[in-house]
Amino acid sequence: MDHFADRLRAAPQSRLQRGAAAEALALARELARRAQLVEEPGTEPREMPDAGMFAAADQITVAGHDLALVLKNEDEVEETVRLVEEAQKRAGV
Repeated sequence: MDHFADRLRAAPQSRLQRGAAAEALALARELARRAQLVEEPGTEPREMPDAGMFAAADQITVAGHDLALVLKNEDEVEETVRLVEEAQKRAGV
């Protein structure tokens, strides 16, 4: 997750505009949703707002670290790593 965020920070604006930032936001939203489901079971997760393409890397970092704090087992960690790797490939960074 931190590697993906660092790659986004180093990416040119044109790459972010071509979909890398949108992919990053989608990942950040999914990570935040998963963390909220664990932290607040039974409540509807709130959607992470779109703070703009230059904030996408920070949104991944915050959401990912929040989720990491509540993961309960190795399977959940592996699933999260897979999600991040797939999003990074789709983002092309």
